[in-house]
Amino acid sequence: MQAVATETGAESRPKALPVAVSVKDVSMVFDGFHAVHSASFELPTGKFLTILGPSGSGKTTLLRLIAGFQRPTSGEIFINGEAVNAVPPHKRSIGMVFQKLALFPHMTAAENVAFPLKMRRRDARSIPERVERYLDLVKLGGFGTRRVHELSGGQQQRVAIARALVFEPDLLLLDEPLAALDRKLREEMQLEFRRIQRELGVTTINVTHDQREALVVSDEVIVMDGGRIQQKARPSETYRNPSNAFVAHFIGVTNFITGTVRSLASRDVVFVQGENALPGVVGDASNPPKAGGTALGAIRAEQIRMAGDAAALAGLDMVQQGTIADAIFEGERVVYEVRVPSLGDALFRVFDHDPVAHTQFEQGAAVHLGWNARDMLVFDK
Repeated sequence: MQAVATETGAESRPKALPVAVSVKDVSMVFDGFHAVHSASFELPTGKFLTILGPSGSGKTTLLRLIAGFQRPTSGEIFINGEAVNAVPPHKRSIGMVFQKLALFPHMTAAENVAFPLKMRRRDARSIPERVERYLDLVKLGGFGTRRVHELSGGQQQRVAIARALVFEPDLLLLDEPLAALDRKLREEMQLEFRRIQRELGVTTINVTHDQREALVVSDEVIVMDGGRIQQKARPSETYRNPSNAFVAHFIGVTNFITGTVRSLASRDVVFVQGENALPGVVGDASNPPKAGGTALGAIRAEQIRMAGDAAALAGLDMVQQGTIADAIFEGERVVYEVRVPSLGDALFRVFDHDPVAHTQFEQGAAVHLGWNARDMLVFDK
């Protein structure tokens, strides 16, 4: 439980949390290749950070640098204010859960959880009670005598979490531990990670390529590509206000339109595609599109409205006619692919989140798409 301190004066402000992890201008170079390039960020104590990115983006390398498995080519890493570049992994107060859980198959669940306590020479009399408490925490009370092969995949994940936490580390590192699970179990375990982390308040860094996982479990998300940090923000900010076209493309289902900038006034942009003048807003204030230059408009699938009659979309800033190319039923929603000839024959993806109540359009049906200018983010290309 984090207390909120107040200051005297007209306004009350939450007290800033101490910094648990500080990464300062860290790079890692392998044979001239920058796996991580000038990464810098701070993570407050007790927060859950996810490093998100595609394969080869540098996210796992950055986690390994924080863990101490590799030493950065340049830059400095601090944990609780202590410079740790020269500190070996076993001397850092870090718990880790890997994709390959590395549980000992010849041991019971309880023996696996007790292992790090025995290695740290904790009082043997206190170990059984602590192990039982952490098995209860991960909802495995009564499973302590079972061996690893007698547990399901999700139960093995819980044993690995309990083992990583039982010695009360300063920092918990998660290296894609849910990647091998089926979708339903993975989503259940994401909520378990969130519950356990909040209950204990342990500072956590998670690495994944699963965007849903990043949005569900995290206080903050770092998006990486090409070894560089592209954005660090709260999940809602990352999703609603991506800092560049890569983040917009990587998170969510996003439609892109290429055009030429006609006018730029403050954040408002008008760019031209074919005979259409498309209004939008600047997506990246640090690198805005240039008048006369090429730009990329990005709009989320769920921000587009679709109707059989253009009049139903009359209140929107932009309306275009299209044809249903495909309709994909996903249970809770229908995903439509709509061909729009007037926008360079672009193929738009549009969500219908109420397929029972709404009209379901068949392939080949003529429809209209509409959206508001504020939802079209325009990036320099």
